[in-house]
Amino acid sequence: MTVRSIGRAALAALLFFASSCGTTPPPSAAAPPPLPTANADALLDRIEHDTFRWFWDNANPQNGLVPDRWPTKSFSSIAAVGFGLTAYGIGAERGWVTRDAAADRVLTTLRFFRDAKSGDAPQGMTSYKGFYYHFLDMDTGARFKDVELSTIDTTLMLAGALFCEQYFDRDTPKEREIRALAETLYRNAEWTFFHERPPLISMGWTPEHGLHDWDYTGYNEAMLLYILALGSPTHPVDPAGWTAYQKTYRWAEFYGQSHVNFPPLFGHQYSHVWIDFRGIQDAYMREKGIDYFENSRRATYAQRAYATANPAGFRGYGGNLWGLTACDGPLDGSVTIDGRERQFKTYTARGAAAGEINDDGTIAPTAAVSSVAFAPEIAIPAIEEMNRRLGAHVYRRYGYIDAFNETLNVDMKTPQGAVVPGIGWFDDDYLGIDQGPIITMIENHRSGLVWRMMRKSPHIVRGLQRAGFTGGWLEGH
Repeated sequence: MTVRSIGRAALAALLFFASSCGTTPPPSAAAPPPLPTANADALLDRIEHDTFRWFWDNANPQNGLVPDRWPTKSFSSIAAVGFGLTAYGIGAERGWVTRDAAADRVLTTLRFFRDAKSGDAPQGMTSYKGFYYHFLDMDTGARFKDVELSTIDTTLMLAGALFCEQYFDRDTPKEREIRALAETLYRNAEWTFFHERPPLISMGWTPEHGLHDWDYTGYNEAMLLYILALGSPTHPVDPAGWTAYQKTYRWAEFYGQSHVNFPPLFGHQYSHVWIDFRGIQDAYMREKGIDYFENSRRATYAQRAYATANPAGFRGYGGNLWGLTACDGPLDGSVTIDGRERQFKTYTARGAAAGEINDDGTIAPTAAVSSVAFAPEIAIPAIEEMNRRLGAHVYRRYGYIDAFNETLNVDMKTPQGAVVPGIGWFDDDYLGIDQGPIITMIENHRSGLVWRMMRKSPHIVRGLQRAGFTGGWLEGH
């Protein structure tokens, strides 16, 4: 498990309660029309569209910042900004907004990040050394409390910017400016500043304590981080960083699937949002005879097999209801249900893999839905099962709420979300970093749009080649 997950879990538990004191309930709205049932593409289109609206409606139109969660009042997550930037291009491509409107939103966002205050002062700053604080005030854009300058969350924001650089390719003043701004932001990132223990990259920095004591080692979502760091035309890290990152890979069999293990599914999804790993291999995967896409497919099947076996006996688990990843949860503590004491958690990096299982019965819809690009034959039935069994409990105004837990079905109050007695606990919030993979991976499954754009990025190509990737679509570059 990465410190990003651990740190976010601790922060979210604290900050949720701090922010919820001023929370207003979500605006009342009629229930969304029924989801399509006869046609899988129509179903995916609806989910993708409703998820797009979450980003489009809830970003701050004055600065482009995307909230960490909604409707709970929250700070902005720069990772969610990266997913939002990618979503705007998808929305334009699908005709949900005009290309001109999408370009305006992207420009607002990129201009903010270009012009935001930068420096090593502990307060009032947005960035330092070309990297951005994990959470920002939604209105001012300044650092939220004492959060870290985050390498992985900046990576996700920059990936969204690089997608926009490729997607908005027309010879118009707006689209030329988008390309220039995205290029500037990427070139400003001083990756080598985070070399506390080179060639690895530190997880973050704070003005109070300097660089973190932890580095990103594999396998996790930081594949994307190292690819962008290797591909930088201004501050590249040494290719030895990729080899060092791989040294803690854990190749093992889990529920019949041999692959590089990582418990939460987000680690098997985030890098794949922007990089098409199909058919390309580094030295490690050449030795194993697969690629990272196949690795994620196997991880997806392993989680489904784990849910089918259901060793802890959680309610609802099965071959068509599965998916563990970092997400909200009902409470921190134990509850006796049907004579058995059950331990529950709020936000944490839930997952299941060889040597590590973190499971309290909480399913995150994003886990299965965002796996549709890897394994549609099991992801789509999981979507259909959630819709059939749980309906409006899990699918609301902007698509799937962040999480639910059918085991916790006793009548009680929870710190977030609510229990429907006899049915289960259901979250009230949507989280940007869980909404993001839903829209992007559905689009990659349907059209390959994000992958197609990013294959044209010279920075992505350079980063992959410096990491030793060959074959497939990289041939001829």
